[in-house]
Amino acid sequence: MKRLLVLGAGTAGTMIVNKLRRRLAATDWHITVVDRDDVHPYQPGYLFLPFGTYKPEQVSRSRHAFLPDGVDFVIGEVDRVDGAADLVTLTDGRTLAYDYLVIASGTSPRPDQTPGMLGSEWRRSIFDFFTFDGAQALASALKEFDHGRLVVHITDMPIKCPVAPLEFTFLADSWLRKRGIRDRVELVYVTPLPGAFTKPIASAHLGSMLDERKIHVESDFLVEHIDNEKKMLVSFDEREVPFDLLVTIPLNMGADFVARSGLGNELNYIPVDRHTLQSKQFANIFAVGDSSDIPTSKAGSVAHFSVEIFVDNFLQLIQGRPMTGAFDGHANCFIESGDHKGLLIDFNYDTEPLPGAYPLPLVGPMGLLKETRANHLGKLAFRWIYWNVLLPGRWMPLPAHMSMIGKKNPNRTENLIT
Repeated sequence: MKRLLVLGAGTAGTMIVNKLRRRLAATDWHITVVDRDDVHPYQPGYLFLPFGTYKPEQVSRSRHAFLPDGVDFVIGEVDRVDGAADLVTLTDGRTLAYDYLVIASGTSPRPDQTPGMLGSEWRRSIFDFFTFDGAQALASALKEFDHGRLVVHITDMPIKCPVAPLEFTFLADSWLRKRGIRDRVELVYVTPLPGAFTKPIASAHLGSMLDERKIHVESDFLVEHIDNEKKMLVSFDEREVPFDLLVTIPLNMGADFVARSGLGNELNYIPVDRHTLQSKQFANIFAVGDSSDIPTSKAGSVAHFSVEIFVDNFLQLIQGRPMTGAFDGHANCFIESGDHKGLLIDFNYDTEPLPGAYPLPLVGPMGLLKETRANHLGKLAFRWIYWNVLLPGRWMPLPAHMSMIGKKNPNRTENLIT
């Protein structure tokens, strides 16, 4: 009996065990998945909690409800992985042997990594929304906030869902206008990037949207510490950004057990082949989802598309055949822009987000890099798709590889590729 062990029952881990349980004979393969608890969060929903769009009970369900029969679910904390011995040890001393290991332990915000972030103003005037508790606390703070300087801040890249800070900023602008207090609030967007986004065409487009909403952008800002007494962000080049209410995205890091196991880089992300997700250190270890160091967004869509490639490759590998699938870094993300509108971006390792239509050329119905109501409805509809189609590993009519169909590069003269 072969043993497949998956660390992490989040988006990637849950999809993998659902898809592989159907394709690996139960008489030949024992599948186990490990996670620290039985709560599966719908993390894109955290963005909406501060504005009351979603209720807390809408953003989490039990992990075990999404695991198929024939998969053992172990609740426990991983202490370390011994890649040479093919053994995982949990913090309570239990050990789990494997023939193949998939690490899908994700990434987490680490406010402890920035001096002053967890100081006296934490959860008083400094908040995050990438955690359930943070989003809930921020919801209470926003209700009381009626004037002053609201600063949205990114500590450093990479972060989970890199468009989420922009979405929060757009939603805050819309929410303040609806409350009739926008003119009493100065909105500031502080980023370590040179502009609003990592890629130039999208950065220019999203930057113009910030300008239109009179949101000041403080770019190339790498925070050195937060002065709690003065309520101020201080950068390494000694710039200062004061705030009355700070919504920060802390440094994101992979799981600590990755570091203890000697498997990660300086941010605890696992170096892998970016096309197969196979560890560069151990051939029987894969890192899928946010836990790897692949140079694309840490987003649910990346987990989805990469799992599609991984599963077919894994079946080839265990049959002794070469892995022929190559993940291209495909990501697509909705961007809420307020007032019941949103954008969609679609890109990969080599192609930046471009304008156009998705998934069908000209027809869409989603617009790429364009504010539409259809994109907003798509974002809201995705919660149902996540619980009912994506996590159970059911088929979705979206190709794993990015397509140029429907896209147009504004810097070139050719028309839409159809």
